[in-house]
Amino acid sequence: MIFIITWSVWLISEIVLNRLLRTGTKDKKDKDKGSLGIIWITIGIAIPLGIVSSIFFNIPISHLQIIPYIGLFIIIAGMILRFISIWSLGKFFTVDVTIRDNHKIKQDGLYRIIRHPSYTGMLLSFIGLGISINNWISLLTIGILVTTAMLYRIKIEERALKDQFGSEYSDYMKRTYRLIPWIY
Repeated sequence: MIFIITWSVWLISEIVLNRLLRTGTKDKKDKDKGSLGIIWITIGIAIPLGIVSSIFFNIPISHLQIIPYIGLFIIIAGMILRFISIWSLGKFFTVDVTIRDNHKIKQDGLYRIIRHPSYTGMLLSFIGLGISINNWISLLTIGILVTTAMLYRIKIEERALKDQFGSEYSDYMKRTYRLIPWIY
């Protein structure tokens, strides 16, 4: 039951974010290039594919019974990181790529080290999902598909930010990591 509750809270939180934090009427809306739709389609394919693959391919990550619970912990940690990132970015956060009026580059807190901590949190949650299913094929399927969609989205977002802020954003990119502190 704890698995269903955690997965449901996570899914519902993402749906609520998607509904509440879209661009406003004054925002520059032409920046997203359909990447939000691509992410949702990818998620809609990756999760069922990951679950179905666990039924047909019994390749457990481990036979230890704690592994699925570690996956749940990772989902929750990813959600917390994502919510802190969103809260920290404040009014400049939207689920679609947008440049808001008076937009500024956030360069403190989590954003001092990672340019996209919200995406890091989201990816952590998807990796946690694969681990909670306790199946290598599920983990790889979900992880690869969602990471590919996220990297596409990040490319679109960074292009929009470079177009808006020029060398200020390029300099920020040189000082920070894209998703994983001190690695990538």
